[in-house]
Amino acid sequence: MTTTDIITVEAEPYSFEFSPASCALLIIDMQRDFLEPGGFGEMLGNDVAQLRRTIEPNRRLLAVWRARGWHVMHTREGHRPDLGCLPPAKKVRGRAPTTIGDPGPMGRILVRGEAGHDIIPELYPQSGETVIDKPGKGAFYATDLHAIMQNRGIKQLIVTGVTTEVCVNTTVREANDRGYDCLVLQDCVGSYFPDMHEAGLKMIKEQGGIFGWVAHSDNVLAALA
Repeated sequence: MTTTDIITVEAEPYSFEFSPASCALLIIDMQRDFLEPGGFGEMLGNDVAQLRRTIEPNRRLLAVWRARGWHVMHTREGHRPDLGCLPPAKKVRGRAPTTIGDPGPMGRILVRGEAGHDIIPELYPQSGETVIDKPGKGAFYATDLHAIMQNRGIKQLIVTGVTTEVCVNTTVREANDRGYDCLVLQDCVGSYFPDMHEAGLKMIKEQGGIFGWVAHSDNVLAALA
């Protein structure tokens, strides 16, 4: 299989076709504070097992993608240590006693450079893989992701990560507005809330794929076999 091949993946609402030369695997916010026991997500009362189920399918897909030498990109949600890119509306969200920038279980919460902000060891970026530090939910807002994709000729994304209804959905919608095709892998994305996970996937694929396509990672692996 070469980078010029067209690969067809069984998906909803219809098959997704991509060329490896112009497609990247985008892994969104698989960060320690969101996924690990004792992190910020669990501190808020969330069940991190709902997100941790995505680790193994992501690991399998990433291993195959890396073995072929194809584009891999990771994102991390977080802010400058001086919090200069943290809007007040985001800081006070939820009116919780502990918020972004405050000391948390793994360092200052969602602050770049802190342990909790970093990507989990199971999916840690390798040398040469792009890491996008984003201050918002979407991966295109206030980042150079769009420029990187244009410079590398990337026109399609296979999207994984967390959470389905927030950062994944926002990024897919941003990508759609910029003319990119997105395939979201249902077992490789997750939410603390199963109903929101299902709703998030449905919103992407409804109306003939208004924002993109949805498939299981097994379908991608089968197409690559």
